[in-house]
Amino acid sequence: MTEGMEALKKTVNDALEQLRPFLEQDGGDMELVEITEEKVVRVRLLGACRDCSMSVMTLKAGLEEAIKKAAPEVLRVEAVDQTEEISK
Repeated sequence: MTEGMEALKKTVNDALEQLRPFLEQDGGDMELVEITEEKVVRVRLLGACRDCSMSVMTLKAGLEEAIKKAAPEVLRVEAVDQTEEISK
């Protein structure tokens, strides 16, 4: 991973850490899966967030907004399925 991508990963993780307590309040969590070369952040929703009917809203209005504010170069944020394989 390049130095620029490492810095981006740290920025994204910092943004996720700020949101984590709000998700944990409702029994949920998330993890950073990868950041693609195209600057797409892929996260996995965990716990209550995984099956919540509001997870799309949480992803777009919460996670994506916070990540893009911290790292404007990110194009979008996507949720990946629990069983989905990520190519390295």
